Amino acid sequence: MARKDLLKHLMSPPAAQDEARPVQRSDRGAIGAVSKSINELKSRAIIEVAADMIDDAGLSDRLDGDEAGIEALRESIRAYGQQVPVLLRHSPNTEGRYEIVFGRRRVRAMRGLRQPVRAMVRDLDDRQLIVAQGQENSARKDLSFIEKANFAAQMVKAGFDRKVICDALSIDKTVISRMLTVTDAIPEPLIRAIGAAPSAGRERWLSLARRMTEGAGTQLVAAARGEDSDARFAAVLAAVSARRERPGPLPLRDRDRTLGTATRGDRKTVIELSGDGKAFGDWLINNIDKVHRSWLDAGGAED
Repeated sequence: MARKDLLKHLMSPPAAQDEARPVQRSDRGAIGAVSKSINELKSRAIIEVAADMIDDAGLSDRLDGDEAGIEALRESIRAYGQQVPVLLRHSPNTEGRYEIVFGRRRVRAMRGLRQPVRAMVRDLDDRQLIVAQGQENSARKDLSFIEKANFAAQMVKAGFDRKVICDALSIDKTVISRMLTVTDAIPEPLIRAIGAAPSAGRERWLSLARRMTEGAGTQLVAAARGEDSDARFAAVLAAVSARRERPGPLPLRDRDRTLGTATRGDRKTVIELSGDGKAFGDWLINNIDKVHRSWLDAGGAED
């Protein structure tokens, strides 16, 4: 290839659908070095892509819609242009389309403006996409604790190990463990009903997680009411804190003999018979049908 052709190829802006030519093993010497440099420059180029040619990909990182924030961003771009490019990859499913690695809010804003999106394009597989998304999230100050924790939980579900999650979010294993303690204890529907809750912070989410009991998440979704996510978090925390404390075991006695204990819960009652009550427990197992019928005959089913 002549020198002027190389320079012409370098200076002309790449089309949105162009891909950098991979360097072949046969490229050697000065021409090979120049070709490699051209390909590296092309891979760093910022191109313009029609917003309607960009699809979502990766994991969900935000819990709130943030329509007001999108509109404010749209007005800023309308006034000053798109200052920061997004990162895309070529769609693995549809020729000519792209998927977002990061920059979702900017793409949404540009769709509303019906303007092309300034973007960098990289060849990334699904794993690299999610790690890149996580690294970009870790540098952002506007994601709340629970949004980052929810992103980490999604990475666990996607099969990533703790080291990769730590690297992606730039946090250590202790913080990851605390995040996952929260997402393990609080069901995702309740987390989404609350939202980002930016003012709640890690310690208050951990406090809510410690107060959760089996089945409480579904019941508490109805308590997630408020004008914003911080208010909804406060309402849920107040509701779970006001729940009746589970009573301790009740002694089961027959006159002066202790037969065991009974523990009443919201969903079950547990009877433990030991010591003097062990023989009675063995008998009760073999005769529970008779005891139950006697209870039914006494009108127990109507209580």
